[in-house]
Amino acid sequence: MTMSTRTRIARLRTLALTGITTTGAAAVALTLMPANAQAAEAKVPAHSVVTASSKGSSVGKSGSTGNLDAWIKQSLQIMKAKGIPGSYEGLKRNIMRESGGNPSAQNNWDVNAKQGTPSKGLLQVIDPTFNAYHVAGTAKSVTDPVANITAAANYAAHRYGSIDKVNSAY
Repeated sequence: MTMSTRTRIARLRTLALTGITTTGAAAVALTLMPANAQAAEAKVPAHSVVTASSKGSSVGKSGSTGNLDAWIKQSLQIMKAKGIPGSYEGLKRNIMRESGGNPSAQNNWDVNAKQGTPSKGLLQVIDPTFNAYHVAGTAKSVTDPVANITAAANYAAHRYGSIDKVNSAY
């Protein structure tokens, strides 16, 4: 694939949503799932795309309040202590692609949602994956920002070697 083809594909997959650049249907549909699960690709209806504010969010769930920078840094501390590889840049890149930094983002249209397990949170994790890759010391809530980031990074480490190696939909 030539560089110009890659550039064209990247441009086609990029949408501007409330001042945030996020990728299109494939990334919006990203669902972290156990390795043996399969997901069908689906077309994204324009009205179902989740938008997010470009400012850092604050939430009151599970005691996690703060902003994206703080959540990533908290997660990195836990990841380091547990031996889970990943960098700030890798986490932030994937978060911005998946949820635009919105910890309340939820995919309600893809195959997983239709089967009753929508993707949730900053890194769009489904409940079975969150439960399988939950990291002790984080909240037991898939929508808790730090727990979501850390579980997703743990999954990515097992599946790909590191969240840093994930540059597109899984």
